Amino acid sequence: MEKQEKNTVTPYDLDGRPPLKLAIPLGLQHVLAMFVGNLTPLLIITAACGIEAGGELQVALLQNAMLIAGIVTLVQVFTIGPVGGKLPIVMGTSSGFIGVCQSVAGVMGNGVVAYGAIMAASFIGGLFETVLGSFLKPLRKFFPSVVTGTVVLSIGLSLIAVGISSFGGGSSAKDYGSLENLFVGFVVLVVIVVLKHGTKGFTSFASILIGIIVGYVLVSIMTAVLPTTFTYVDDAGATVEATKSWVLNWDKVASASWFAVPKIMPVKWVFDARAIVPICIMFIVTAVETVGDISGITEGGLGREATDKELSGGVMCDGLGSSLAAVFGVLPNTSFSQNVGLVAMNKVVNRFSIATGGIFLIACGLFPKLAALISIMPQSVLGGAAVMMFSSIVVSGIQLITKWPVTPRNVTIVSVALGLGYGLGANSAVLAHMPQAITLIFGGSGIVPAALFAIILNIVLPPDEKSEVEIAEEILDMKKKEAQKK
Repeated sequence: MEKQEKNTVTPYDLDGRPPLKLAIPLGLQHVLAMFVGNLTPLLIITAACGIEAGGELQVALLQNAMLIAGIVTLVQVFTIGPVGGKLPIVMGTSSGFIGVCQSVAGVMGNGVVAYGAIMAASFIGGLFETVLGSFLKPLRKFFPSVVTGTVVLSIGLSLIAVGISSFGGGSSAKDYGSLENLFVGFVVLVVIVVLKHGTKGFTSFASILIGIIVGYVLVSIMTAVLPTTFTYVDDAGATVEATKSWVLNWDKVASASWFAVPKIMPVKWVFDARAIVPICIMFIVTAVETVGDISGITEGGLGREATDKELSGGVMCDGLGSSLAAVFGVLPNTSFSQNVGLVAMNKVVNRFSIATGGIFLIACGLFPKLAALISIMPQSVLGGAAVMMFSSIVVSGIQLITKWPVTPRNVTIVSVALGLGYGLGANSAVLAHMPQAITLIFGGSGIVPAALFAIILNIVLPPDEKSEVEIAEEILDMKKKEAQKK
């Protein structure tokens, strides 16, 4: 009887274990969606701290980043005591800390000592966010659906630009926007849409993964029939020959080792207030963003609002996960918005399936050759999937905002938060003459100011004469009466 019940579990069920032939590909989809984003912050900050690119220390940190992302994902999915949201959330290195960490590196001399100070501050900040998460229940009244919906909407809007940048091959690529990159991204997108809505079963569940595999095959064929190099004129006026960004670099896979032991505290910690204060402030912002991500998961994947326990556990996992990451020399970990978009798009919420992705990330941290195979994915292949996934987050935000009747008060909150808040973050040059602390908090992302303005307006604006729940109940009663008359 129990066996029969297990066989009825689908990827659309939150709990239970679907067959491994379904769970593993679905978990792999999530790894592919966040793999590049999980490593990019480390590449940027290690460069700012003068750590040699491709050197032994940087490689060890990148390896640890994958290992930690996998471990913290499993904690978030299955929980340890009160820590974890018990939801299909994928964790990874937060890009939200890039701005503040770059500033700290500059203040402290752009050396390895600065990186050690960032790690010490991240450890303390993670504990601070854990405490904040434990008190989240009494703070829940400050996060109604109009606030969390605005945060989710701003997350989606901020990621759309990232998705379309990848679609064109990555903005740093010298052949950015080339016909080949756009063609690859378009083919991957079409395959995903056709499989998602034109088929049923496994091919529909795993449309993202299959689309990316098709992308790998496509660029391999293109390598055989099209030129793989091009020339461009650099800033110095010299003509340079380069490899096109869609070409797979198999040498990277060949040179990667088969197994590597993770290093604990690869960088000596330095406790310095110049790093601790700004990074702790950023952890408050991260907590708000995580609340938005969790709300996006429950609304987009489960069709309901997040519970107090889910929000509190999710934020606590963010905090403890970031402290654990610091022990391994990795930047703070947080919920990955890319994966929120994937859940919102394909509605696959099964925790066991997501956990297989976490196990795969751990394997990538232990077996570098496996990680290299994913790391060579062309940006245009990822972009074909990303443009749809990230737009799905926007839709989830709209669904949260419109979950209750849209009152004039809610329109004001959303309008000001997006117009002024998200506008400031998206056009940070406006803040050029403001103090550096303001620029760091408001200029890095539209998510932070939008969330802050939404929370403040929700507090200061007088409540509607009737609550959202009362209005919704009245509408429901009216519909019942109309149905009875018919």
